[in-house]
Amino acid sequence: MEFMGDRATLLETGRFVQQHAGNAADVTSAADAADTPAASQVDGVGATEGADSVESAGAEERYRRAAESGDTASMSVLGALLMRRGDLDGAEPYLRAATSEGDRAAANNLGVLLHQRGYADEAAGWWRIAAVAGSAAAAHALGRHFRERGDEPAAEYWLRQSAEQGHALGAYALADLLEHRSDVGAERWLRAAAEQGHREAAYRLARALERRAADEARAGGDAGLLVVRTDGDAASAADGACASPGGRGRDTGAPSGRAGPEDQAGPEPTVLDEAAQWYRQAAARGHRRAALHLGAILEKRGELKEAGRWYLTSAKDGEARAACALGFLLRDAGDEESAAVWWLRAAQEGDGNAANALGALHAARGEQQTAERWYRAAMDAGDVNGAYNLGLLCAAQDRTAQAEQWYRRAAYAGHREAANALAVLLLQSGDATGAEPWFSKAAEAGSVDAAFNLGILHVGRDDDRTALVWYARAAAAGHTEAALQVGIALLRDGDDRAAERHLRCAAGGGSPEAAFRLATLLDSRQPPPGAPALGEPPAEKTECEEWYERAAEQGHRRAQVRVGMLAAARGDMAEADRWYREAAEAGSRNGAFNLGLLLAREGNEREAALWWTRAARAGHGRAALRLALLAARRGELTEGQRWCARAVELGPAEVAERAARLRDALHQELTA
Repeated sequence: MEFMGDRATLLETGRFVQQHAGNAADVTSAADAADTPAASQVDGVGATEGADSVESAGAEERYRRAAESGDTASMSVLGALLMRRGDLDGAEPYLRAATSEGDRAAANNLGVLLHQRGYADEAAGWWRIAAVAGSAAAAHALGRHFRERGDEPAAEYWLRQSAEQGHALGAYALADLLEHRSDVGAERWLRAAAEQGHREAAYRLARALERRAADEARAGGDAGLLVVRTDGDAASAADGACASPGGRGRDTGAPSGRAGPEDQAGPEPTVLDEAAQWYRQAAARGHRRAALHLGAILEKRGELKEAGRWYLTSAKDGEARAACALGFLLRDAGDEESAAVWWLRAAQEGDGNAANALGALHAARGEQQTAERWYRAAMDAGDVNGAYNLGLLCAAQDRTAQAEQWYRRAAYAGHREAANALAVLLLQSGDATGAEPWFSKAAEAGSVDAAFNLGILHVGRDDDRTALVWYARAAAAGHTEAALQVGIALLRDGDDRAAERHLRCAAGGGSPEAAFRLATLLDSRQPPPGAPALGEPPAEKTECEEWYERAAEQGHRRAQVRVGMLAAARGDMAEADRWYREAAEAGSRNGAFNLGLLLAREGNEREAALWWTRAARAGHGRAALRLALLAARRGELTEGQRWCARAVELGPAEVAERAARLRDALHQELTA
C-alpha cells in the first residue's frame, strides 16, 4: 500500500517533507493499462519519512498521545500509519476525528478506508469533501469512482481537477478516459503523467508516438513499419522493393533526457526518436513491453548490441515476444544454439512465432518430425503461419496431398501466401480453374507473388491486356520480374520513357535481363562514338556500359558479349577476351564467334577454329563461313564445302550468299 496525495494540513506542522504525489505511485505491472484502485491511495505520511522510521524513533507513541489530547494533525498521521499496517479498525476513529476538524488529508484517507471495506458510496462522499477542499488525490479517486459507475462526464470533471493540480495518477486516468473516447487531448495528459515518472503513461505515450510515426511513414510511401519481428520459416512473399544503384542512409537519431525530448545539436529528433525516449524511460522503470518495443526500434536502427540488452531485460521479466526477438538477433549473429534456447523459452510460453522459428531450425537440420511438431505447436498457439509452414514442409517432401490440406487450412484462415501456394499447387496439377480464385484472393489480400502469377496465368491464355494489369500491380509493389515484364510490354508499345522507369526498378532489384535491356535502351540514345583525338584521355564509362557490366557480372551472356565488344573498342583486348570467353563457356554462340575473331587476330587460328566450330554447331552462320574460309586456305576443299553448306543453311542472307559463291568456287576447283 502506498502513501501519497495531498498533505496541505500536515505540512503546516513542519514535520514532513513534501513530495509530489505522482512520484510514489505507479502501475505495479507493465501489463496494467489502468490505475491501481482508489483503495491504495493513502494520504498522511511523507514519502521521505516512512512508517518504519516513525515507529523506530518512538514517534508513533508521541502522535498517539497528541491525538488523544485532540491534536488534529497527529490524529490524521496516526490514522494513516495504522491504515498502512492494515489496522482499519484502529485507523478509522482517528481519521474520522481528524476529518471532523477539517483535515482534508484525513477525509481522503477515510474515503480510502471505506472503499477498502466495500462502502463505495460513503467513500465517494468523503472524497468529494476532500476534493472540494483541494485534494488532488481525492479528486483522482472520485473520478475513478464515477468512471467505474459509467458516469463519464462526472469522471472527466474530477479527473481533470486532479490532473490540472499536477497529480500523476489523475493525469494518467484522465488520458485513459479520453483515449477510450478517441479524444486527441489524451496525449497531453499521458505526457504530463509520463514527465512525472509514471511508467505506464510513458509506455502508452511511446505507443501513440510510434503509431503516428508509422502513419507518417505510410503517408510518405515508406513501408518500413517498426514492429517486433515475426519471421519464421515462411518464404518471402515478394521480391525486394525497387532500387537503383547505391544505397540510402538512415537517420538513427539519439535519445535525450529521461523526462522528455531535449534540444540537440544536429538533426531535429523525429517522432520515432521521441517514442524511443519514452520507451527507454518506461523500460528503465521495469516495464517489460516498453523494453521489447525499445529493442525493436534499436534493432531497426542497427544498434544491435543495445537492442539485445533490452530484449534480454524484457525476456527475463517474462515477455515471450522479447525472448523470440532475442532469438532472431542471436541467430543473425551466428549463435544458433543460444537462439534455440530463447525460442524454446518463448515457445513454451505460447509464442507461436518462436515455435515456427524452432520448426524452421529443425527443418534446416533435416529433423522433419521435430520440425513438424513445432509447426503444429505454432498452429495450436493460434499462429496461422504454422499451418502454412506445415504445407511448405510437406511440399518439400513431395507429400502433395498433405501440403494441399495445410495450405487450404492456412488460406481459409486468411494467410495470403498460403492461398498463393495452394493456387500454384493446383495449377501444377492441371487445375487452372481451381487455381485462379485462390490467386485472385491472395492478390487482393496483398500477395505480390500472387499478382505476378495471375499475370503469367493470363499470358498463357493469350490475354495480354489482363496480364499486364496484374504485372503492373505486382511491379508497383516492388516485384522485380513483374517490373521487367511491364517494361518489355511498354518497349513493345513504343513508350520508352515509361519502359525505362520499370526497367530501372527491375534492374535495381537484381534482374540481369532488365539491366541488359535498360543498357540497350540507353545505348540506342547515344550518338555513335567518334575516333578519339590524339592524346585525348579515355572517356569514362557511360551509364549504359555500367548496366551492361552489372548484367554481365550476373551471368547474362548477351551482356557479357556486349561488354567484351566495348572493351575491344577501347583496345582492352585482355578484358574483351575475358568476357567473350566467359560468355562462350556459358553457351553463347556469339561469344564463341567473337572470341574466335579475337584469337585469330592474335594469330591463334587453332584455338579460334575450336570456338568457331562450337559456335557453328550452335547455329552461328558467320562462324560456319569462317570455318569454310579457313578450310579453303588450308586446301581442305571437301571440309570447306561442308561448312559452306552449313553457312548457307544458317544464314543470314548476306552470309548465305557469300557461302554459296565460295561453295561453287570450291566445287569448280574440285572438279577441275
